[in-house]
Amino acid sequence: MVIDPTARVAESARLGENVQIGPFCVVGPDVELGRGVRLVGNVYLSGVTSIGEGTVIYPFASLGNPPQSVHYRGGRTRLIVGPQCEVREHVTMNTGTEDGGGVTSIGERCFIMVGSHIAHDCHLGSGVTFANNVIIGGHVTVGDNTVVGGLTAIHQHTRVGEGAMVGGMTRVRADVIPFSLAYQEELTGLNIVGLRRRGVNRAGLHQLRRAYRALFMGEGMFAARLDAVARDFAGDPLVEKVVAFIRAGGKRPLLRPLAGAETDENADDAA
Repeated sequence: MVIDPTARVAESARLGENVQIGPFCVVGPDVELGRGVRLVGNVYLSGVTSIGEGTVIYPFASLGNPPQSVHYRGGRTRLIVGPQCEVREHVTMNTGTEDGGGVTSIGERCFIMVGSHIAHDCHLGSGVTFANNVIIGGHVTVGDNTVVGGLTAIHQHTRVGEGAMVGGMTRVRADVIPFSLAYQEELTGLNIVGLRRRGVNRAGLHQLRRAYRALFMGEGMFAARLDAVARDFAGDPLVEKVVAFIRAGGKRPLLRPLAGAETDENADDAA
């Protein structure tokens, strides 16, 4: 264990093996650092905060401060950051609120770039990437292996599905289905590149594209189209995740393509 003499570490903080705490860091009394965590310098950790094994936090990040919510009543709510994450400069993450479940959580292997803010009661899956200055409001849920472009703002209570990609400088005010591309308040197609990287074969991409077209470009009421897709693509794991996401619903509407819009430009490669 290496602790710089200029750091301030509370006696009751729990430190795992091989922790490195750099110059001018502050570690509060209810903070737990897993094995191999590295605080590069000028990192501020407070509240009931747990940092997973091997996570690296860069200068001027502030994690575990109370939520920016008028409904917070001073309770011992928590922030949980998973293992092997990289948290870059000036990132802020708040603990949860009593009425929102009490926990803000970040999964494994997340890469949170400069200046991003994760508000109270948010839940990020594993393998999530936030580019610079992504801002998410309270109660946002982001699925595994999702990428969010820089300067994007996500409205509170919004869900972003697994494997989605949200373009930079986008405001997200509606739920984004799994495996999709979103940009400027509309769906623009499927995240074909991301799906290929996770090993989805040509047949799987073709099926997902057919389901996407049936959902958003077919005839009739959307509820009927959703039931038809659930029936016609039963057993397809990707389509079933999309259907389950939509049926689970939430407090926000569903993001959709512009009327008559086709899938993304590289979707033809999936056919």
